Amino acid sequence: MTYVVVTGPPASGKSSLSRVLAEELGLPLLAKDDFKQHLLDREQPATVEESRETGRAAVRAMLAAARGAGRGVLDSVWVDRVQAVRDLAALGDVVEVFCRCDVETMRARYAVRAPTKGPRHFDEERAETELWPDPALHPLAAGWPVVEVVTDDVVDVRDVVSRIRRARPR
Repeated sequence: MTYVVVTGPPASGKSSLSRVLAEELGLPLLAKDDFKQHLLDREQPATVEESRETGRAAVRAMLAAARGAGRGVLDSVWVDRVQAVRDLAALGDVVEVFCRCDVETMRARYAVRAPTKGPRHFDEERAETELWPDPALHPLAAGWPVVEVVTDDVVDVRDVVSRIRRARPR
């Protein structure tokens, strides 16, 4: 398997699951938030739009790192779904792991974590329509295998790993 792409809206459990999957699958973890934090450490955005652009730059950097590594677990909110499908398809073999979580649980998680990220992310200024629009509540599902994982509660990681291995492109 080349790439495991973890998708889902903010606070759906992507980052927690991605870390464990990378370890279990022996793949490098490439998380957009890590790339974004690196960019934020260099220059702080002054507006929400600048923060969004930093996020887009982080996705580009993550995809470049993925191409260089030739494999990995990619963790991101894929805001521009059309571009994401193009970019991910260009990587080659992809298995998508979609984190399905009810919106109430995501709201509660987000409320707890947003203040810890600090004003440089402008999380407190993002509207629910930006965070959890209907398209984000569904997998990208662009012709590659999709493993859906309910992340409202504890996830059986061994089961997810087994499902990924069975779904991977041959």
